[in-house]
Amino acid sequence: MRHSFLSFPLFLLLCYISNSQTPKAGPILSDFGKVHAVKNPDYKVQKDITFKAVIDVTGKPDSHNTSNALIETAARFLNMHAQSGVPRSQLKVALVVHGGASKDVMSNTAYQEKYKKNNPNFELVKSLLEIDVPIIICGQSAAHNQIAKEDLISGVQLSLSAMTALVQLQNEGYQLIKF
Repeated sequence: MRHSFLSFPLFLLLCYISNSQTPKAGPILSDFGKVHAVKNPDYKVQKDITFKAVIDVTGKPDSHNTSNALIETAARFLNMHAQSGVPRSQLKVALVVHGGASKDVMSNTAYQEKYKKNNPNFELVKSLLEIDVPIIICGQSAAHNQIAKEDLISGVQLSLSAMTALVQLQNEGYQLIKF
């Protein structure tokens, strides 16, 4: 009997530890952008500033079946700061897509014609566009990769170049995130 009494609190402790380390999505995007809660960080999140980030999306996954983790960075950025108490109105994020990642913002129709599969990024890109996250594709990369404006997911914006979009967004106060 004593053994059972001691193992129940241990079980509860393990459940708590397990649950506290499970990444969670939301509250902004419930299907994407899972992040870990960080309890009592030493470097505190400033909840009274506006966070403006531009994510440089140039890398591509190895497979046409895999979504681009750099695109999901936008969802993680939004969810982690919202989970930490930063109001949605103070969270601004934009994506600038170029190079090998250009294919990741193609419509399912265009993607299927080219790769014989649905675009694994389609739902994530649509979800970001629905919450007014600007997604901008480099016109130079699009032309190089023979991606017409009509081939893009509706709402993706075509720019002269990634360099142009990155400079303009940084001039608007967006901070570059590149990793």
